Amino acid sequence: MTDIKNSEAPINTTTIDKNLVDAPTNNIYEAISIISKRANQINGDIKKELLEKLDEFATYNDSLEEIFENKEQIEVSKFYEKLPKPHALAVQEWLDNKIYFRNTADEDIEK
Repeated sequence: MTDIKNSEAPINTTTIDKNLVDAPTNNIYEAISIISKRANQINGDIKKELLEKLDEFATYNDSLEEIFENKEQIEVSKFYEKLPKPHALAVQEWLDNKIYFRNTADEDIEK
């Protein structure tokens, strides 16, 4: 998984040169598709990690009326809210050439 805590991905919206994005594939739509799939993977990883951490604080009881707010749980949630979004992490990985991709259509042509 990407080290989201030490990523150089921007937290705010930034403009990226289209030519940098489509350079590896020479097709902006293919590049965006690859980035989108990676963003979905990152989002799943982050969600799984967050739920595991929050589950450590869970207190199970029979009463639905009792809700306990744990300071540590709130801090964990705030930490994850401040991280770069999955799409920003995926774009940064793409620009750093850290995403492996292959075009299966090209492989079919070679056969």
